[in-house]
Amino acid sequence: MSTTYSISDLAKEFDLTTRAIRFYEDLGLLQPERTGPGGRNRVYSGRDRTRLKLTLRAKRLGLSLTEAKDIIEMYDSPRDTGAQLQKFLDVLAAHRKQVEEQMADLQANLDEIKVHQREAKALLAKSELKISKPAAKTPTAKPAAKAAGKKTA
Repeated sequence: MSTTYSISDLAKEFDLTTRAIRFYEDLGLLQPERTGPGGRNRVYSGRDRTRLKLTLRAKRLGLSLTEAKDIIEMYDSPRDTGAQLQKFLDVLAAHRKQVEEQMADLQANLDEIKVHQREAKALLAKSELKISKPAAKTPTAKPAAKAAGKKTA
């Protein structure tokens, strides 16, 4: 008899919510057997566990759930392994290109931040220099009462 898992078993093992696992099921990534009254209980097979593990790995790589499903389904079909691997390579190449473009955008953002930091540091140093220099003394204005010749108390 093969090992089976409940939804809570998988949720605990993979640190997911049961809602997330049901979502993956709704997308067709998992296909548990239904048991109990009205098919309310889900029983996941070792195959479902493996598919969940592959789905989470694909997510970590940044693939969409649709891409993950396409790749996982390639291995379920009896098609030619060479064609499956080529499709997998194509998906990875497209994803790699996208990640490299994102990295270039992030590098441009970092470069811009560095420029702003240098400018802000220069302005700060300039303002601190002005503060540390004693300001030239300017004569203080006399109170209006003294200037008018009135006595003050």
